[in-house]
Amino acid sequence: MKTIDELLAEGVSGKRVLVRADLNVPLDGTTITDDGRIRAVLPTVKALAGAGARVVVASHLGRPKGAPDPAFSLAPAAARLGELLGADVAFATDTVGESARATVSGLGDGDVAVLENLRFNAGETSKDDAERGAFADQLASLADLYVGDGFGAVHRKHASVYDLPARLPHAAGYLVAAEVAVLRKLTEDVKRPYVVVLGGAKVSDKLAVIDSLLGKADRLLIGGGMAYTFLKAQGHEVGTSLLQEDQVPAVREYLERAGKNGVELVLPVDVVAAPEFPDLKTKAPAEHGTVDADAIPADREGLDIGPKTRELYASRIADAGTVFWNGPLGVFEHPDFAGGTRSIAQALVDSTAFTVVGGGDSAAAVRTLGFDENAFGHISTGGGASLEYLEGKTLPGLAALED
Repeated sequence: MKTIDELLAEGVSGKRVLVRADLNVPLDGTTITDDGRIRAVLPTVKALAGAGARVVVASHLGRPKGAPDPAFSLAPAAARLGELLGADVAFATDTVGESARATVSGLGDGDVAVLENLRFNAGETSKDDAERGAFADQLASLADLYVGDGFGAVHRKHASVYDLPARLPHAAGYLVAAEVAVLRKLTEDVKRPYVVVLGGAKVSDKLAVIDSLLGKADRLLIGGGMAYTFLKAQGHEVGTSLLQEDQVPAVREYLERAGKNGVELVLPVDVVAAPEFPDLKTKAPAEHGTVDADAIPADREGLDIGPKTRELYASRIADAGTVFWNGPLGVFEHPDFAGGTRSIAQALVDSTAFTVVGGGDSAAAVRTLGFDENAFGHISTGGGASLEYLEGKTLPGLAALED
């Protein structure tokens, strides 16, 4: 995989460099609530602009249905990128149309522009190779070189991720290179004990990675909404908690296999339960109480791991050599149910292990709860991409950069 440093050594001054970034930030209206992904691409953009390149940043945001939708405009992300760079950033109001062409042609050496949301064009996500390729051709006409730095999208076979690198000289940006180096530490050169903490809502989202980790990890700590399917598989009442009944047989098989493989699979011993889901907008205090994990009332919903579980999980992390964490342990967006997720983050901070926060909601939780990002070994920008890499899958965006 060619690196951006090699590209810079060859000279980029005066050349149009399309940087496929991941500016898929959470928005509250037009207000960015977490700019972590924008900050992550800064080293690549600064290096290219500083070397005199004409930088064209392209990204997706959300899931518009292949047509312009103001709710998913990248305009706020472009403005924030300009603030972080301390420089004007031009914004094209389309992806490959008249505004994009005019914006790119107006760039001088060292200037930066952002194209509108790539997913406003149906060709970006099309499953039809010809349609996707046609859009990649249009994007290629805007640039001389390509830099892949949108790690959060490398598991997608999309035009700007997979097809475009084949049409231009290409290299991996600093973020992608760093993410790949970290993932290799989690798969090829693991310092043990290797502890994996998995949370999040749905166990179905994690089945493949659990299947893979049962042969690699020393301990799996399970929390979040997915834990209730595990508790159900053990025969426990889970009340009105999130449950994927159709996944119970698979989870039961994983519990059996973990025992045979000598993998310690740890489940909650107590949970914070409530009669109803809390109001995340007002964050008004919610009725709740702690119950044993095998005694959840039929009319209550588990929304966080309890204090005994927090202590148990922290003890299983304390002596780890490597820790990978993906998925919050409860409804961290509400103060009454954030304790479990906060305790896991604190356990990682206190650990001497190589710690990786696996993107997505986990990364958002770390920042929302006020932790210093530098206290962790690495905070990934791509939860889905990280999980698929750990599953052993070939990621289209990385394969395209290796050609």
